[in-house]
Formats: sequence, C-alpha cells, structure tokens
Amino acid sequence: MEYTRLGGSGLRVSRIVLGCMSFGDPGRGTHSWSLGKDEARPLVRAAIEAGITTFDTANSYSLGDSEVLTGALLGEFAKRDEVIIATKVYGRMGEGPKESGLSRAAIHAQADASLRRLGTDHIDLYQIHRYDPEVPVEETMEALHDLVRAGKVRYLGASSMWTWQFALAQHAADLNGWTRFVSMQNQYNLLMREEEREMLPYCLDQGVGVLPWSPLARGRLAREPETATRRSASDAFGSRLYRQAVESDREVIDVVGAVAAERGVSRAQVALAWLLHREPVTAPIVGVTGDHHLSEAVAAVDLDLTDDEVARLAAPYVPRLPEGF
Repeated sequence: MEYTRLGGSGLRVSRIVLGCMSFGDPGRGTHSWSLGKDEARPLVRAAIEAGITTFDTANSYSLGDSEVLTGALLGEFAKRDEVIIATKVYGRMGEGPKESGLSRAAIHAQADASLRRLGTDHIDLYQIHRYDPEVPVEETMEALHDLVRAGKVRYLGASSMWTWQFALAQHAADLNGWTRFVSMQNQYNLLMREEEREMLPYCLDQGVGVLPWSPLARGRLAREPETATRRSASDAFGSRLYRQAVESDREVIDVVGAVAAERGVSRAQVALAWLLHREPVTAPIVGVTGDHHLSEAVAAVDLDLTDDEVARLAAPYVPRLPEGF
C-alpha cells in the first residue's frame, strides 16, 4: 500500500479508501445488499492487513448502522490512531428538525450522534454529503469550524456539488477565518468525467484532495455489460446513473476489458489504476462485498498504465450532464 497527503493538508491517507457503505444491517435504510457484522469482519481485517488506513462511511448509510459496524470492527483490529475515520452529514436520519440538512442545529446534533455510533471521541474527516441550499453557507461553515475548535473533528471535507457552490463555501471560510475543506468526494470514473471541466482544476489550484466515489461506476467497469449482481438488482440510486451515453459507455467498458486481458489483470484493476494516476485524485473510495474486490483494489496501486493504454481508455468517452447530486 502507498500513502499520500490529502491535498495540501497534513493528513496522510492510504491510496485506497475502504468504502463502508457496504456494511450495515440490510434491513435498515435503502441498502438491502449490505453486509452484517459477521460478513464484514473478515473484509475489514483483510483491509487493515493490506495496509489500508482510511475508512469512509456516512451517518445515513443503513440509518447509522454502517457507522456502528465500522467503529466496532476497526476497534477489533486497530488502535484508534492507526486509522483515519471519515464520515458525513446531511442525509435524512428522521423527521425531526435536527435530523437532516446542514443547519447549525443539525450539524452539531448529527456529529454527536456519529461520535456515539462510531465509539470514538473524534472524527478525522467530517464531510458534508451534499450542499444544502436552504441554509446560509456561513451558518454551515461556522458550525463545522466550531466542531474543529471543539476537538470533535480534525479535518473537513465536502461531497458532490457544483463547483461554484464549493468555491462559495471555501470563500466564506476564508473571509471569516474558519476551517476550509481539505477534500472533495465526487463522482469520477471512466464513465463520468464531467468533473474534469471545473471541479478537478479548482481542487488542483486550491490544494484540495479528491476522493472519488463510485470509481468503478457502480461495478459497470468491473464486469461484462448487462451482468447483474445482487447490488445492481436492488440499488435504486445506482439504477438512475449511467444512462445518458449507453453506446459510449459500452465502448469504454470494452476497452477496459481489452486492456485487462492484455495485461492479465482484472477489469477493476485497470479502471482503478487509470483513476489513481489522474491529477488531483488522492484515493478512490472502493466498496467491497467480497475478498476479490479488496485484493483487486489493492493490486491496482501497483499497476502502471502506458500512455497508449490511457489514451485508448479515454477515447470513447463523450460529454454528458453531471449527475448524482
């Protein structure tokens, strides 16, 4: 495993982040394909043994149970200061006024709830899951800054939004001397490259690390087209993605398969290796439900693609509208 700083911050993270949305009670929330504690345990252990130090979850995943499992399993296999725990706030956790969004009341209430579920006294990277247009950005940024000053949070990050919204939040922090975001968790992969137009150049200029979600396009880049999985059959959110340029997507997937066959590696390794060498990507967030998902992600760190392979992988892409937020 390799390690790097998260953007311009001093926080060192593994080049593969283990996405823990896959862990949690399948009867809670919307992820019926998620793994319970006993199924997730060997994967978390294997991740730590492989050198992965960074784990990403959210308060809304399995309505909090992902945080419970993540905190408990990390406690079994690592000391607290050996791992980086990232979680998020914004999604709806209930019907109360403090159970969704990015108001001061919601941020403080949900941060405390996440700390309890994770079983820790601090969150290493606290990310806003989306932009909240109903709350003044100054209220959100000051509330997040207060969490840092209180010692409950070490670093701040954000997730998918328009670049102008991200710039607005950073500007509010700069004007008032509040803590800036050090990371952007956005959708970026071979089938969705619209972030290359504005968000990635902005992050590169501002020293913001990029942690792509869905680096394998909900698994589409890791398997033959039209191949169904337990997750793809029940992933309501994912079923709305990657429908804008079906012909182009199929061509990209075919090239991924061809390069993988030529190299004698998996499709996932090729798609992740492409992403790992894109500037300013720090580390893709990879969700796993099986041993091979983890081993392929780790192996991708050591796979160097040639310039010709990179060009072949990029060639079939056509522009489309941003989606997923």
